[in-house]
Amino acid sequence: MLTEDEAVATKAELKQNFELAGLTLTQAANDLGCTPNHIQAVLNLNSERIEEPWILRNYLMNQLLSKGIEPHPYSKLIGDPKRFAFLNDDFIKQGRLA
Repeated sequence: MLTEDEAVATKAELKQNFELAGLTLTQAANDLGCTPNHIQAVLNLNSERIEEPWILRNYLMNQLLSKGIEPHPYSKLIGDPKRFAFLNDDFIKQGRLA
């Protein structure tokens, strides 16, 4: 679990990378198999599954790198999520939001 300060930072980092990628909520929702409202919920760290910020992070990183844009660094969503036993790595690898 994130502290309040960590959550604030993570939300800001996700938002910054989302804006940097130049995506709309609808574009991301279509790519990730969900609704624009669900994307917004994940950006706000209000998703039902704790893996979803990781899925969004991976998606944003791929979008940015494919455009030759360096992603803004993350402070907590770093490294390989499978090193965290409490995360479902298979769910993350699917790359779809619930």
